[in-house]
Amino acid sequence: MARHVVVGAGQIGSPLASALHRRGNEVTLISRSGRGPGEVERVAADASDRRRLTELVRGADVLYNCANPPYHRWPTHWPPLAASLLGAAEDTGADYVLLGNLYVYAPPTRPMRESDPLDPPSAKAATRARMWRDALAAHEAGRVRVTEVRAGDFYGPGCVDQTYFGERFVARLLQGRAANFVYDADQPHTWTYVHDVVEALAVAATDERSFGRAWHAPSNPPVSARRIAEEVGRIAGLDGARVDVLPGWLVRALGLFSPTLRELEEVRYQFIRPFVADSTDFQDTFGVTPTPLEDTLKETVAWWRERLAG
Repeated sequence: MARHVVVGAGQIGSPLASALHRRGNEVTLISRSGRGPGEVERVAADASDRRRLTELVRGADVLYNCANPPYHRWPTHWPPLAASLLGAAEDTGADYVLLGNLYVYAPPTRPMRESDPLDPPSAKAATRARMWRDALAAHEAGRVRVTEVRAGDFYGPGCVDQTYFGERFVARLLQGRAANFVYDADQPHTWTYVHDVVEALAVAATDERSFGRAWHAPSNPPVSARRIAEEVGRIAGLDGARVDVLPGWLVRALGLFSPTLRELEEVRYQFIRPFVADSTDFQDTFGVTPTPLEDTLKETVAWWRERLAG
């Protein structure tokens, strides 16, 4: 039985911990709150405390970084947290698996590939790129084995906060209201289903071929937010599915009262032109394909209906 330590009990960390447990592993889930699925060991701890984290990771085979500080605080919160996680992996000999995103590339003019240079267009993106550079440097120096799985914007069961298809999109549609979206609902965009991210992390952690590079999580072909709304409406049997697009000036105005909305201006470029990632490297190497879009939306609708009914 292998021992896996997951840091972060959010929309990826918690289902990852459950999935690893189902695979027969011993799992410890670390978060500030100590919450998470009941079938795994849950520990309340500050993962930026390297000494404490090292104690908790000692003896583990794999350490996963699924943490997610408040969006508007990435530049200040991520550096000490990332340094602690990388340090704990080095100190204990655990393999280090990072959950990354697509912010690290320049605004794309074609589908993004893992071989594209890191050219972050914002302070938050630069923070994420630095995390990977530091981890890869440690790997190349022989101090630790690392890999990163980069995903598009998440959607699916459990995705409520910091997601485009959450409370203000799928939930509103199921309540008979218009979904809210930012900037342009008709641009092709890569979305990644949460359970496909979980599967990719679990596979990357246990396959020797994954280490020393980054990978794109298996994702379906890009679709627009309006297409997602139409499919949700069809699956849910709704009489139409309308999308209200929030114009840039309104997003900026609302940002005066919401730190998260205020930060959206930095990622505006992702929603005014196609934002597409190519995940064929991971799919071809590991034989893992994305869950069909139809199935992901059926599961998402079922989850939201249960949540709204409760």
